[in-house]
Amino acid sequence: MQESEKKSPHKGVYILPNLFTSASLFAGFFAIILASKGNFEGAAAAIFFAALMDGLDGRVARLTNTASEFGVQYDSLADLVSFGAAPACLAYFWFLGDFGRTGVAVAFLFLVCGALRLARFNVMTASISNKFFIGLPIPAAGCTLSSLVFVQSYLPDLFLNALPGFTLVLTVILALCMVSRIRYTSFKDYGMFKTHPFSSMTTAIFLFVLLLSEPKLLSFCMLILYVISGIIYTYIIMPKRNSTLLRNLGASGKH
Repeated sequence: MQESEKKSPHKGVYILPNLFTSASLFAGFFAIILASKGNFEGAAAAIFFAALMDGLDGRVARLTNTASEFGVQYDSLADLVSFGAAPACLAYFWFLGDFGRTGVAVAFLFLVCGALRLARFNVMTASISNKFFIGLPIPAAGCTLSSLVFVQSYLPDLFLNALPGFTLVLTVILALCMVSRIRYTSFKDYGMFKTHPFSSMTTAIFLFVLLLSEPKLLSFCMLILYVISGIIYTYIIMPKRNSTLLRNLGASGKH
């Protein structure tokens, strides 16, 4: 072996990303148990912890150069439990159960759309741009639905009566967004951050401080804004950009 040849990581290093994935899976499993016992805020917090672990496993795999096909598939299975089954069970035990069979159908719709979203992502991962996700990512959908639990304490009594119906509608919307062709930014394109490092850092610090001030309320608001941003970009900004591009091409073709 030549000295210049890179040494492969130690076998123990390969276990590290999967430990984070296992932690995410356990958090999703524990969230289901908490939701079944009526501890809805605890269940929502467990799902957010699962999202943190899910964000770390991929980064650890890239930093240690231990990314593998096994890790990708294991991560998808963990995501289905933590961000598909757990939020669906949380919503069902919280409010959807009051709607009888409709509640069961809507909770299952969220789960099956999450499974379809993951399957499509695994198939298309090599052929899509890193800038955008096609369809709402299942961790974002699961955290958005779960964060609704945190907002309950901020709502006036007038709106509490409408919360079960809003939960039902939001669950359907999130499910459909996951299997849609709506484009959502992936935050994997660091070009803007490199071009404007100071303003990007200032914005990140401001958002972090803002989130620390009211984490429950603002986490829901930020996630809802993310869901809406994809819809606005896909159905308003993209068509205008494409029409402008076509006009410019047509004008250049005349000369």
